[in-house]
Amino acid sequence: MLLMKVFFAVLIIICAVFYVMYLWDFALVLLVVVCALPVLMFVTTFITKLLMTAEMTVKDGSASKREDFPVFIRLNNRSIFPVGKADAHIEYYNVFNNEINMFDLHMPVQPLNEQSVTFQLSSQFCGIINIKCARIYIYDPLRIFKFRIAKNLTAQVAVMPEGHEISGEVSYLDRTNEESNVFSEHKPGDDPSEVFDLRGYHPGDKLNRIHWKLSSKKDEFIVKDYSLPVDTPCTLFLNLKSYEKNDPRYALPVYDTLVETLVSVSQFMLENERLHSVVFYSGKSNGFVERHIYDPDDLAGTVQELILSVTDNLYCEPPELYFTEHSGLSLSSFTFITSVPDTSILEYIDDNVDADILNALVVVATPEEVSGIAGGYPNLNTIPVYIGRISSSVKDIEL
Repeated sequence: MLLMKVFFAVLIIICAVFYVMYLWDFALVLLVVVCALPVLMFVTTFITKLLMTAEMTVKDGSASKREDFPVFIRLNNRSIFPVGKADAHIEYYNVFNNEINMFDLHMPVQPLNEQSVTFQLSSQFCGIINIKCARIYIYDPLRIFKFRIAKNLTAQVAVMPEGHEISGEVSYLDRTNEESNVFSEHKPGDDPSEVFDLRGYHPGDKLNRIHWKLSSKKDEFIVKDYSLPVDTPCTLFLNLKSYEKNDPRYALPVYDTLVETLVSVSQFMLENERLHSVVFYSGKSNGFVERHIYDPDDLAGTVQELILSVTDNLYCEPPELYFTEHSGLSLSSFTFITSVPDTSILEYIDDNVDADILNALVVVATPEEVSGIAGGYPNLNTIPVYIGRISSSVKDIEL
């Protein structure tokens, strides 16, 4: 564009010299045309700037990992002048690491027309993708002048995590939610408040479980199987607190593995009829939130809330604050999902959290980090989870 301005400046000087040296009408007309052309370009492009608007939108507020999602920039040109070239500077980043990526879009804009330009983005990791159109410039046909018609247009997409198959065992212990009436549909238990099934007598069955009235009608002993409560006080705690010692190369994979570990364990518990709670720190509400998970819809809503709760500064209160505010917890199982290098919280959980089963799933980037968390916790079962290897890492966990 600077070259064109220099070119027209030189051309005007040449035409002026030509007019001085040759007093012809043609020389005068040529000088007027050359001088008027930049003025005309400026006026028409400035009018177009005043009559043009822009917006950026996304089709959906969420997307799947490794799948393209469309982003739209809509330009509405209400003027009669076409724009041969418009430039849009696009920046986007995942809030889990704030590494900004950028590129430029080039497009023409027709007069008296609204048109949409679409570009595709994708993310290998879950999180919030913040997209910003930092600026849009329009140029006159001769590329002498440019005007900005929009700046800092923004859009946001939540990239949802994936669940992974894990193996383990769900233990049915004595601690239950006495106010709940949610029972297993597939397994009998010892809760006499509801009958799970009626069946024939087997040697060893307790006499107080015989249904005497029905047995007298059937002329055989009929035994009552009691129900198994599945609404037990189980908690999954996701610690999203970032640590300065984390290698920046691993920051995004670590967060991705943390969230997907939570999703995978929660899915496993639902598949085994174990209702539970999920606790995480919400940057939007500036506090820890607890969500009860009764079905896959609850889990999906909680995960979306979790992803959208993360702020750019990745601030998270220390988990000890939650335990201090909930000092009277009495749980059947407690699973803490975190990352190294902070292991003092593991000692705190081992000493202070009242639960029949205590687990710590610790996301590690390298084998060297495993030695820093292995052993030393008599009540806490620590399981290292390697980045991107959730299924192979979480094996035989007891919940």
